[in-house]
Amino acid sequence: MTKLILRALAGETLPTPPIWMMRQAGRYLPEYRATRAKAGDFLSLCYNSELAAEVTLQPIRRYGFDAAILFADILLVPQALGADLWFESGEGPRLSTVTSMAEVQALKPRDAIHDRLAPIYETLRILARELPREATLIGFAGAPWTVATYMIAGRGTKDQAPAHAFKAADRAAFSALIDLITEATIDYLSMQVQAGAEVVKLFDSWAGSLKGQDFTDFAVKPAARIISALKAKHPGLPVIAFPREAGAGYIGFAQATGADCVAIDNSVSPEWAAENVQATGCVQGNLAPGHMVTGGQDLIDAVLRVKTAFQAGPHIFNLGHGITPDADPENVALMVETLRND
Repeated sequence: MTKLILRALAGETLPTPPIWMMRQAGRYLPEYRATRAKAGDFLSLCYNSELAAEVTLQPIRRYGFDAAILFADILLVPQALGADLWFESGEGPRLSTVTSMAEVQALKPRDAIHDRLAPIYETLRILARELPREATLIGFAGAPWTVATYMIAGRGTKDQAPAHAFKAADRAAFSALIDLITEATIDYLSMQVQAGAEVVKLFDSWAGSLKGQDFTDFAVKPAARIISALKAKHPGLPVIAFPREAGAGYIGFAQATGADCVAIDNSVSPEWAAENVQATGCVQGNLAPGHMVTGGQDLIDAVLRVKTAFQAGPHIFNLGHGITPDADPENVALMVETLRND
């Protein structure tokens, strides 16, 4: 029997939607923290294929999710392109910056990324062997705009102001950076598929700060290029796109990009998303991650609300964003139990 997530991605409406969770391998789990301590630091964990596979498998063993998503980071692509990357304890990632055409041109070509990223492909090969047969293996990458925001600012920013400023000051250089990231992402995801990924997801975490023509030029068009190229290389490959906080931009996004499913954040209601987005295909989402912290009857009610809102069409149950480190593992178990036993 075809895996549940693949059935939903093919447009099938299921009585109980398949479920997985963004950042399901992460700091809220004690077994993850133990494995990360063994690796030494976050980047070492990403590049240690055996340990990265282990943390990917941990939430599958604990909760029986319908999918495992590769444990890696969206900033490994900039590092493979030649950016310096490190993580400040308690503060997150830091990168050397790219703020001029000369610095864009100094980055490595797209075909030079694979030596650095070879351990990621090995992680996928291990997972393809070790995952339960019913679980789907999801690969991923950051979308070009979101990756570019980090490369330009050298860190995560609240409003992506440095990227918007670079875009306004030198649109040609900014577009050249987007093009390079787009082409590298096509190659990276294609290699993930060759290594065993059955589905790929494109995370555009900062898509919501793009407005008007910029949303079209730098969220829609790069995603369409990536998805078209991947489907040409890998016919039948399902792709999930996540233009987070796109609001009305969610409407028609799948049709404009060729995505098989649009992941929805929790800034829009499930009822709105069902009416405006699910009407034309599969949606993924959109339980508020805060419920994984607070739990209780509110969690149960919210799970059932999401399930009910999307029950008339293809749906993959997920959070509206990644689970947070302060989440209670018991609340995750309650979410899964509520969804499956209702």
